[in-house]
This record gives sequence, C-alpha cells and structure tokens, in this order.
Amino acid sequence: MSLAVGIVGLPNAGKSTLFNALTRAGAVVGNYPFTTIEPNTGVVAVPDTRLGRLAQLFTPPKVIPAPVTFTDIAGLVRGASRGEGLGNKFLGHIRECDAIALVVRDFEDADITHVEGSVDPIRDIDVIELELELADLETVSRRLERVEKTVRLQKEKAVEMIELLQRVRAHLDSGEPVRTMTLSATETEMLRDLWLLTATPLVVVVNVAEGAAVGEPSAALRTRAAQSGADIVRISARIESELAELDPADRGAFLADLGIEKPGLEVLVQHAYALLDLVTFFTAGEKEVRAWELRRGLTAVDAAGTIHTDFAKGFIRAEVCDAEDLLAAGSYNALREQGKQRLEGRDYVVRDGDVVHFRFNV
Repeated sequence: MSLAVGIVGLPNAGKSTLFNALTRAGAVVGNYPFTTIEPNTGVVAVPDTRLGRLAQLFTPPKVIPAPVTFTDIAGLVRGASRGEGLGNKFLGHIRECDAIALVVRDFEDADITHVEGSVDPIRDIDVIELELELADLETVSRRLERVEKTVRLQKEKAVEMIELLQRVRAHLDSGEPVRTMTLSATETEMLRDLWLLTATPLVVVVNVAEGAAVGEPSAALRTRAAQSGADIVRISARIESELAELDPADRGAFLADLGIEKPGLEVLVQHAYALLDLVTFFTAGEKEVRAWELRRGLTAVDAAGTIHTDFAKGFIRAEVCDAEDLLAAGSYNALREQGKQRLEGRDYVVRDGDVVHFRFNV
C-alpha cells in the first residue's frame, strides 16, 4: 500500500514548483499553460521521527520508511470536463490518486501570468471543483442510464443502485461534491468502481508568497474549503524550493528563522493521513526497521496481510508494544520485564505507533 496524492490546479498555480520541492524529481517548471503534459511522479518517504529513533536503537542494515507518491497533474482549465485544454486525459490521472492536493495561487507576480487574468483563490477553487463535479455528473448519468435498463429484470440490487445514483446526481446537480454526502459503508462500496473525482479526499493548498508563509488561510478561504469537505493548508512553494536545496542538517534552522514550524512535505502528508484515516505501525529488529501504512480500525491480521499474504493466512498472534515505550525501555527484553509488550489476537485493532512482531505458520 502506498499513499498517492495528486497535485492539481489551474496552470501556473505553482503545482510543479511544489512537486519539485517535495520530491526533487525534476519536473519542468515554466510560465505557460500545460507545461506538464504527462504527469510527473515522485515517491518520497513519509516523515516520521519515530522511524529514525527506532533505527538508532537497532542499527539495522535496512531502514524503510512508509512511501508517499506525489503526482504532478497538468493544469486544468474551464471546460476540462468537456475536453477543453488537455482535460479529459488528466481527469483520468486524478482518478488514480487516493487524495487530491488542489493548489491555488494567492500571490501577485507580474512575471507569472494567471490563466483567469487575476489572482482569486476562491474563484480558482470554484473553477476546479466545478470541472470535477461536471465530470462526475457525466459518469453518474451514464451509469444510471445503463442500470435503469436492468430494472426490467426485477433485480433488487439494480433498484438500490438506481436510487443511490439518483441521489448522487441530484447532489452534484446542486453544485455539491460527493465527499459532502452522507453515505453508508455499503453505499460507498457501491459507488467505488465509478471512481468519482469529487468523492476523493481533498486538501486545498494555498500557495502564498515567501513573506506570507506564516499564519493561517483567510476565514473566507477556510469557509470555502469547508463547503467542499476539504482540509486547507498554507504553503509557500518558493520557500519549499529553497528548503529542498539545503543540506538536511540546515533545514531546521532555515525554517526556524522564517517562523515556520514544519516543512510542507510533513504538513501535506499529515493532512493526507488524516483525510484517509491512516495510521503507521512499525516492524523493528536487528535486520530491518520499517514503517507501514494501514487504515485506522483495521486489525492485526489485516496488518499482517499488508506485509505478506502468508502472514495473514498463517496468523497465530501478534507481539505488540508502543514505539515510545520500546524507545524508552531500550530493548525488547527490558520492555518485557516492564510488562509493556502484549500478545494480541487476529481481531486486535492496530493503533498508530504500534511496533508489531507477527507469529505465523505457513
């Protein structure tokens, strides 16, 4: 499992600049629409200080962080849902992502044109969300038309699907994204294969000038993001670019001088984790220390299957402790003496920060 975040926005919003800063993957940055044609992809480590501290404790030859994939998707424009610009192709790329980072520009720069003619981040959110809603509306309408033909067969599931699709279509018609609907787990599963764009968790990234990086987004922007069921963060892509050029040892001091608490990568990943309801668990020993992503609420046997299907099939038990307890104890032996390592069964719900050793029989 790898968290995949698609970076979207209007042309020249700072998407590729932010992508380069986060991944250092070398995407082309230019002052004209559609600089990004094929999506650029970069895989980076999920920032987690616990992983580094566990690695210091065990000093293994392999230290493997949980991965996050960022995809820089071409700028969308008005009419993208009808194929304007390079729309349809890139709407498809968005469907492959677990979460969307919608970058909107909130800085003036005479050298960087704006496709809409002026800087207005709320309008830009409206433009992008409308295109995604129109694309979803077309998807839902096509499926509804197809499913309605099966009613003649008196299939109960077809009737349920029609009722659900009609609700979704009415919601989209009212200008609201699917993520703001109240859906049961069953209904969410019924819609899964439609890959609806506005059902994808969303974080709005307000790209600001270097001098405006400290502080919160405006109340108006926070309200607009909330209307879309989205999180919102404030980041300066230019500062993140400068940060990426520094030696890792110097980055903390650079951020402190600017009054910035966390780098953009950490902020974005934290929001993506929260939106997708993910936790991190660890496997740690002398051979390897590794971080793993898992949906909150899943069990020990689910976590075992994340590592290898054989672990889940032959699951016997899980030896579990908290990472902070292990770090404080200094070793597994000391931890056991303190009574802080537990034996858990297959139904144990894994918690963020658990260090797990699986016992299994192939």
